[in-house]
Amino acid sequence: MDLTPYVENLRRELATAAEASGPDARELAERLTAPLESAVRLTLLEALSAAAGEITRDLAPGSVDLRLRGRDPDFLVTPPRAERPARETPGSSLRSALAGAVEVAMGVRAPVTDPADNDEGGTSRITLRVPDHLKARVEEAAGREGLSVNAWLVRAVSAALQPTGGTRPTGPADKPSGGHYTGWVR
Repeated sequence: MDLTPYVENLRRELATAAEASGPDARELAERLTAPLESAVRLTLLEALSAAAGEITRDLAPGSVDLRLRGRDPDFLVTPPRAERPARETPGSSLRSALAGAVEVAMGVRAPVTDPADNDEGGTSRITLRVPDHLKARVEEAAGREGLSVNAWLVRAVSAALQPTGGTRPTGPADKPSGGHYTGWVR
């Protein structure tokens, strides 16, 4: 998405408004527009990023990611995975939801939990750099689960940080050596 037309439109509007106030105002507007261009671009990027976040919340489990390609934003849309039959009959989505709830209750299937359900505050933005081969594997795993890469990473980090219900010793004492075992005993 090219932001230049929007920045130029703002520049023209400012020049038109300054034109009515005389040559001094026009000159001041011309001097201000060049330094303001980067601030205007940044503001537009922040607005687009916020919009992508709102759309992602409404589109879950799909997502909309905003990426920068040079100076221009680019959107990556990951639609929700289609799990419904092509020809849906009235009540079939309710039946499938109830069937899923029964599977969870019987322990046949684990419940799908959204990391945002356990939100203990706002969200933070971080930059994560991963090797290309790992990035491809993360994207593939997220795609298999019908999640955005961000949602998949949040879920993976949440699972990795879940308490395991107790501590166990680490290191060589954990491994059996010869015909006997070492470790903690209660």
